Amino acid sequence: MSCSPDRRRFLSVAALAGLLPGFLRSPVIQDSSSKPKFKYMLGSCMYGYTDLQEIMPEVKKIGASAIDLWPKVHGNQREQLEKMGEEKFVELLERYGVRLGCITQYKLGPLGLRDEMRLAKKLGGSTIVTGAVGPRGLKGLELKAAVAAFIEKMKPHLEIAEATGVTIAIENHANSLIESPESMRYLAELRPSKKLAIAFAPYHLPQEADALSKLIRDLGNSIEGFYAWQHGMGCMKKLPKKQELLQMPGRGQLNFKPLIAALEEVDYRGWVEIFMHPFPRGIPILETTAEVTEEINRARAYLQSL
Repeated sequence: MSCSPDRRRFLSVAALAGLLPGFLRSPVIQDSSSKPKFKYMLGSCMYGYTDLQEIMPEVKKIGASAIDLWPKVHGNQREQLEKMGEEKFVELLERYGVRLGCITQYKLGPLGLRDEMRLAKKLGGSTIVTGAVGPRGLKGLELKAAVAAFIEKMKPHLEIAEATGVTIAIENHANSLIESPESMRYLAELRPSKKLAIAFAPYHLPQEADALSKLIRDLGNSIEGFYAWQHGMGCMKKLPKKQELLQMPGRGQLNFKPLIAALEEVDYRGWVEIFMHPFPRGIPILETTAEVTEEINRARAYLQSL
């Protein structure tokens, strides 16, 4: 079967994208000032429903190499990918020298990611973030048994993860099976594959820097993604913007220094995503794209100073 020039170019770009995840796995590299530089990824939902054409140039402006595509209601960039098609999306990545790092997919759940993993592989993505299904509020042996049961259900999906090279990262999201430090430790202990990992969200945990840093050390290389995100005054109701921004590193009361030290101590090799949620969901964290980028860079400068 013959291919058109455009089709051949798309296939070659997609094949190259498939090689990039291994190349970009290095966690901490040294810049000219010898300060640590983490592997930053830009969460598309920080810009609300802004067009991908406008967001993509911002990735490198915030020192990131990759984009995390969010679907509705937080963003709509996953739907934008669907609308524009894979070929145009790859062209957009290529134009700005960006890769697809992650697709966030809570609405599909951990048992509904088969097609999404295959899409991620095709587009060069290495991670999918989702939540965990199962009973809530358990502790001790009951919790461990529930985590083990969840992992058992995940095994057929982990086979696809292994085949595609995509890691399924479970966020410690509130009101889910994996929400407490204890449940996170059980997931790390019982996981049968490195393709099942943790997306570490300090926002959803007690805001105690020493306890969070100990948890990072305990979880070690089971962490695939780290949200530089604190609770501040929360994100579940309308707040003055100054109070809402307390979720951002360097604004709220959480001292990130012990957390950064712990990540370096365990030789962290996953993504770092500077993050917060606006209220209501689906709007940018600040009014303009330039303001969003500036705020992310302010937070990154704080993290780098540590």
